[in-house]
Amino acid sequence: MPHLLMKLARRASTSADHYLLGNRKIGAPITAISMQSTSMSGFMFMGGPAQAFQEGWTALWYAIGDAGGSIVNLSVLGKRMRKMSQLLAALSPIEYLEKRFEGVGIRIYGAAIGVIFLFAYAFAQFIAAGKALESMSSFSYEWALIIGVGVIVLYTVAGGYLAVAVSGFIQGIIMLIGVSVIAIMVLPQVGGLSGLNEQLAAIDPTYLSIWGKDLIYYGQWGVILGAVLIYAIGYMGLPHVTVRHMSMEDANTTKNAVLWSAGFNQLFTFTPYLLGLSAIVIMPYISDPEMVIPEMIYYVFPGIIAAILLSAIMAAIMSTCDSLLMQAGTTLSRDIYSRFINKKASHKKQLLVSRLCILIGGIIGIIVAVYEPPTVFALVVFAFGVLGNTFLVPFIASVYSRKANKIGVLCAMIAGSITNIIWEAFALQAVTGLHPFLAGLILSIIAILIGNPFGAPPSSKVLEAFDLAKSNKRVPKNLEKGIYEDLAVEARNISAFMESKETQNKTLPKEETKVSQLQPRPDLNFEG
Repeated sequence: MPHLLMKLARRASTSADHYLLGNRKIGAPITAISMQSTSMSGFMFMGGPAQAFQEGWTALWYAIGDAGGSIVNLSVLGKRMRKMSQLLAALSPIEYLEKRFEGVGIRIYGAAIGVIFLFAYAFAQFIAAGKALESMSSFSYEWALIIGVGVIVLYTVAGGYLAVAVSGFIQGIIMLIGVSVIAIMVLPQVGGLSGLNEQLAAIDPTYLSIWGKDLIYYGQWGVILGAVLIYAIGYMGLPHVTVRHMSMEDANTTKNAVLWSAGFNQLFTFTPYLLGLSAIVIMPYISDPEMVIPEMIYYVFPGIIAAILLSAIMAAIMSTCDSLLMQAGTTLSRDIYSRFINKKASHKKQLLVSRLCILIGGIIGIIVAVYEPPTVFALVVFAFGVLGNTFLVPFIASVYSRKANKIGVLCAMIAGSITNIIWEAFALQAVTGLHPFLAGLILSIIAILIGNPFGAPPSSKVLEAFDLAKSNKRVPKNLEKGIYEDLAVEARNISAFMESKETQNKTLPKEETKVSQLQPRPDLNFEG
């Protein structure tokens, strides 16, 4: 393991492209499984089962959306976003939006929302990690938090995106095996699905209702639709998930990734919720609903096997936590430091800043999680909703709308995020019967339609890239290098410099040419 970490760390240090995107060489299995393990997080082992335990079958609305979320995500964004991000030479999702819509305000607002809510999302995973490790060991919550999160921060700082993607793939497999073994032991104890329903009906018939226990959501179709949509389409608005599109080996990787993720989702997604329902029957006395699965593991399995199975929970938490830290660090270093503070920062300095941002964010997160432990479910849904409402419409518009411009997209980002925050802060779901995510999505769409007529049309060069990404034509080799030389004066100058160097090399003797090829190439950075 240390050897693998050192190897990944050496690769990550090669360039910003290697550290932030794994040099865009991630294949279909790792793209698909790491995307899923990252998306599902500790919520699937703690928040989801807790909700099923408290509200009954209505919690499965979230699972239905989750089961199809990755398929929608990869099918809608995957291929086009992969091409567009490389044509625009973007290394982060927020940088991609700025270059696509040619508006610095998009980057400023996107970076502010990204930093706040990516870290908030990560803090929820920290809390889940502390609780899970506490149940697995004799450590207190505080020490469990420090140890668990410390390991995650360590390999994320050292290995960068490649370490995050590879570990996400391994952790996804562990999650699937772990939850399947638990289900095989638990479901027969409640008589399978039929027996489970019969026993739930005997305890309280409303556990079986689509409106939730005690019919708390009766007639609120807006809440039900929002619960499905938040995970069915919400992933398309999460920067730490959409970055998977940008890191794929090539655009054709998308097809195989869809198959991998679809298979994984159908095998995994529903089981944690069913275990939450089973807990109502076999252990109704549990005091902390978020500890349903850890308690259930100890209830069903002997000590050593229980400890092994609990590693699946840690795997789920780690797979999301590292991606969130990585993306938050990328936003701070790439979208704020390199863009606004030090535009001439070298690769080495960018890597150092990225690593420091991740490290400092991890330390702050531990402190916050120790003193302010809200529930995992509430924090995840809130952060997820705000991020999704901020970026979902802009990402889709970036690959499907030729007319979308910076004013329309900025309006969509502001309207979506503010609506979600207000809906949560003033508990408007109870008043309106509309889920916060659905409310934010509707207003975000309306805002882009209203704002778009006030903005200038995209430049011809961006439209050229848009059409190329949309077509089935193969991207020319000179563009596949991540260079769109004609998009900016700076890039044109660098392109001319590169061409002159190549011409010069052709005229040099062979020995001199070899030496010149060893010289580092300048970083090409399009300022949108």
